[in-house]
Amino acid sequence: MGNPRGVRRDFEALEKRRREAVRLVVEQGWSQSAAARQVKAAQQSVSRWVGEYRRRGSAGLRRAGRAGRKPLLDAAQRERLTALLLEGPEAHGFPTPLWTCPRVALLIRDEFGVDYHEGHVWKVLRGLGWSPQRPVGQARERNEEAIRTWKRKT
Repeated sequence: MGNPRGVRRDFEALEKRRREAVRLVVEQGWSQSAAARQVKAAQQSVSRWVGEYRRRGSAGLRRAGRAGRKPLLDAAQRERLTALLLEGPEAHGFPTPLWTCPRVALLIRDEFGVDYHEGHVWKVLRGLGWSPQRPVGQARERNEEAIRTWKRKT
C-alpha cells in the first residue's frame, strides 16, 4: 500500500501508533482486533508489533529510519559537488559550458571515487536542487544590434 507518491513517511507518528497499539493490548487487555481498529491499522500489524514488543521490548517498536538505499555521497560530498558544478564544465576540462549527466557522472567518479550510472545522475542533481535546462540555440556570430534594427525597420 505505502504512501501516495511524493508524500514522506512520518516515522515519529508511525512509532507512536505502534506504541499505542501495544499499550492497549498489553497494559489494558484489549484484543488485537479492537486495538487495530482504534489505531487504524491491520490486525496482522498489531499482532506483529505485540510479538516484537514481547521479544525485544521497547526497542522492537522504534522507528525504522529512512527508507530505501543510503546515498553514496554524504552531505559534505554533496556540498562539494554543488561547488564543483557551479565552477562550470569548462573548469573541469570539458569543451562546452553545458553540464550533461554523463559529464556529471564522470566528475563524481573523478572527485569522489563513486560510480553513478549516467542515467541516474539526474536523481543526485534533483536532490541538490538542480533542474534540467536546455540551452538556447543561438549562433555565436549573432549580432543583437542588427537584429533589433531589422525588427524595428522591417
